[in-house]
Amino acid sequence: MNATTLSAPKWAREIERFIPIKPQFLLYGNVNDIYPAEMDGSVVTLGMADYLKELLVKLGYSLVAMFEPMYGFSVLSGDIEMFREASGESAGKNSTLEKAADAAARMVSCASFRTALVFRFASRLEDVNNEDDSLKFFYRMFRLSVDATPRIVPGENGGGKRPLYNPVLWIMDKENDMPPWFTLDNPRVRVLPVPRPDNETRNRIVDAVSPKIDGFDEAPPETRRTNLSIFRDQTTGLLAGEITAIAQMARHESIGFSRIGDAITRYKLGIQDNMWEKLEPGKITGAEEFLSSRVMGQPASVRHAADILKRSRFNLSGSQFSRFSQRPKGVLFLAGPTGTGKTEMARAITELIFGSPTHCIRFDMSEFGQDHANQRLVGAPPGYVGYDVGGELTNAIKQNPFSVVLFDEIEKAHPRILDIFLQILDDGRLTSGRGETVYFSESVIVFTSNLGMFEQLPDGTRRQRVTPDMAYAEISRVIGGAIDDFFKYGINRPEILNRIGKNVVVFDFIREDTATKIFVRMLDNVMFRLEDSYGIKISFTKEALSGIRDLVCADLSMGGRGIGSNMESVLMNPLSRRLCELPAGFRGDLMIKGIAESGPGWEIEI
Repeated sequence: MNATTLSAPKWAREIERFIPIKPQFLLYGNVNDIYPAEMDGSVVTLGMADYLKELLVKLGYSLVAMFEPMYGFSVLSGDIEMFREASGESAGKNSTLEKAADAAARMVSCASFRTALVFRFASRLEDVNNEDDSLKFFYRMFRLSVDATPRIVPGENGGGKRPLYNPVLWIMDKENDMPPWFTLDNPRVRVLPVPRPDNETRNRIVDAVSPKIDGFDEAPPETRRTNLSIFRDQTTGLLAGEITAIAQMARHESIGFSRIGDAITRYKLGIQDNMWEKLEPGKITGAEEFLSSRVMGQPASVRHAADILKRSRFNLSGSQFSRFSQRPKGVLFLAGPTGTGKTEMARAITELIFGSPTHCIRFDMSEFGQDHANQRLVGAPPGYVGYDVGGELTNAIKQNPFSVVLFDEIEKAHPRILDIFLQILDDGRLTSGRGETVYFSESVIVFTSNLGMFEQLPDGTRRQRVTPDMAYAEISRVIGGAIDDFFKYGINRPEILNRIGKNVVVFDFIREDTATKIFVRMLDNVMFRLEDSYGIKISFTKEALSGIRDLVCADLSMGGRGIGSNMESVLMNPLSRRLCELPAGFRGDLMIKGIAESGPGWEIEI
């Protein structure tokens, strides 16, 4: 058996190199993963304990034992009698920390044969033992690291010409799980980080597990190479054990090798209903018509949004950069005057794709003006209050990756928070404070902004840069330039704008014809509510309707929201007063004949 080759991980090669001069090793980091090893001419994957066993056996160690909290001693290589001889202990659960320290001292000084002791899950030693016992145990092991000497065992390693330590190897989650004084300025302990698998390791594991997936052997050579590339590329950042789990899932769920990308997506996202696959072709074909019915007077933005949905339906977003792009399904940056339908566009897209606006995850970025507010999105780092809760954004995407994510008024967020979007827009993923990775590859990202509407003058006052009397082309040019200046010079983040690309859509002001359509829709909503809830049917004379419309739509500077606010004061307030004067339980028809100004408000004639 041979567990180390030229491609063995660096930490394994360091153990082999330093075992003649270091009595103890601390391994931390990615220690609960699996690692590829060549055994009997083929590549297999081993857990950390088994990998260390094979490594130490190859180096000439006759006995490799392991101690685990609560489970005591076990023998990885050798036999029980050798373990009793070397340690004076028996394998099994009845092993305290005091006995573990005694056994370690005997094994380190064993001169009959080479021994090695592995402390597995050593980060949990303090969790299952009281603090005093743990401190005493670590002190004894610290003293043992200082006093240990390398030994020559006759008959081993070329006739005993090479002295080696009988090592103690610690497997821990983090380096600081060991008391700081144990490793600080202690040249007798070699601290070895175990990183996540690199490209070579991942490729070897992919090559090893792929032949076990249905359809691999039958696939033509070119198809096989293509799907191997998909498997390697889309598992970037995953652990070796996760790659193996993907292959197991593909076998268990009868996903052929030709659909390995589906298995990877299913593993990353969990069991989800893929809304993109369920989209009816007719829905996407009629996207412009549907969006136009919800967002009025914005033909350019509607067309752009519909184009994004159409390419997302066929998974083309980002495909020009990579055949295996994991970028979000679509990105929209909606800018322009307030009240023109930017937020409504995000809700309309959500309803079109998912059938309900509840799949829209909205963040008001004015709440993220402080540089530390990013902890709300991704979660607090380890050691801080709220670390175990996670972040609002990462939790929401983990629960439902098929979502429209709306970041409202993005310019009000702190520039450091905007750095989060670099990873989301480029890699389609984000890591929470708890270390969990969530994926945005099935999401649509929508930003809204009022950038470019105003500029700050030297005297501190603000001046409106675009006005309703300007043509749309001029409005688009001015606001587009302001957005460029904000990212390039205002916050010095041109790379964010580069990732948004040509997906900046500028909304036009609400014009008169559009204002009339919005007025009619809002009025229909009011009349429907009264008739549906109270059985009161409202109608208008032609003159009254025209007069109310003129008053409600007199000022369009605040867009659709302004129209709604005007309708409250012009119609809904006086109408409510008159309705309160009707007999209790009244149901029937009411005709509004006119409207007149009365003091500070308005009065309607019924």
